[in-house]
Amino acid sequence: MSQIGKNIKRIRSAKKLNQSQFAEIFGLTRGSVGAYEEGRAEPKIDTIIQIANNFSLSIDLLLNKELTVNDLFHFDVLHQKLDEAHHFQKPATQAFRKGGIGLVSLENQLEYIVNHTNKDFISHLPYIELPINFKGTTRAFELNGSEMEYNQNGLHHGDILLCLQTVKTKTKTKPGDVYVIVHKEGIITRRLKSAAKSGMNFISDDPNYADIEFATDDILELWNVKGAYSTYLNPPKMIENRVMLLENRLNELEKKIKS
Repeated sequence: MSQIGKNIKRIRSAKKLNQSQFAEIFGLTRGSVGAYEEGRAEPKIDTIIQIANNFSLSIDLLLNKELTVNDLFHFDVLHQKLDEAHHFQKPATQAFRKGGIGLVSLENQLEYIVNHTNKDFISHLPYIELPINFKGTTRAFELNGSEMEYNQNGLHHGDILLCLQTVKTKTKTKPGDVYVIVHKEGIITRRLKSAAKSGMNFISDDPNYADIEFATDDILELWNVKGAYSTYLNPPKMIENRVMLLENRLNELEKKIKS
């Protein structure tokens, strides 16, 4: 069971905030805060992200651990030390500099949303090495969902997407290309349908899913998918099956003629 309600109450006590003051910080109602603390409701993911970010706590800690006095009175000090440490960061490992691509797995996607601008967090992502050299900022994302798969073809859940960061403008994006969109609600993969100054419209390769439109300002990061690593072997398509069948029949006819 989530510890978010108890932890909100503990954070309020540590910060000497009443429910109304806490609610005002995150654009909530006093009644909502009370419902969270009493376990009658849970906050939306964007609210959880805001709370974690505001108090420099990990989402995992906020949701799954009952915060201790030590946690509550030391997160400000820890945040200050991390800020200081950014000025004295050790260089990334040689392997990472040469070709390692930081990997955002399914397990750390929420952490990535909160910390996508944190250099220390990014430098400690797990990484994969490939014999390729993209020009620009690279990232690998583990695909979540089956929206880009249709009739067993396309990108599959769990595939590793190799991406190049792109500017979220109409001139820098290309309709028809596949993008990983990082926004406050989650990380999704879609094909770009159209782009304008105010927003972008994305579609799934599976036509059963509706189009999604994002305001440009709501997109935290945009990554152009340049390749994919998959352990899923696609079965032959219908046309390929027909070609194989014709080839087999021709081979049989050729054998009969020769005999």
